Amino acid sequence: MLLEALSSAILGLALAWAASRRLPHRLPDRTLVLPTGVAGALFGAFVMNIALDAGSLPAVLFGAVVVSVASLSLLLRPAGRLRRRSATA
Repeated sequence: MLLEALSSAILGLALAWAASRRLPHRLPDRTLVLPTGVAGALFGAFVMNIALDAGSLPAVLFGAVVVSVASLSLLLRPAGRLRRRSATA
């Protein structure tokens, strides 16, 4: 269990770091992105561990990646400026 938690935390940190390096203009400050990736990965590993009843390490890490990417995607901002139209147009 400790190996799964440590592996998923490192994986979530790596995913968050890669996202913050690749999309710095669409993500908030790195102090928010990095903990979000780690927390998402730990939560995903926890859910997969409970669902699989201490299943295999690759399946737990897959769940960690999925939830980490999903939580990081919630931080994304639109690429361009939003164009708002009036209700009468």
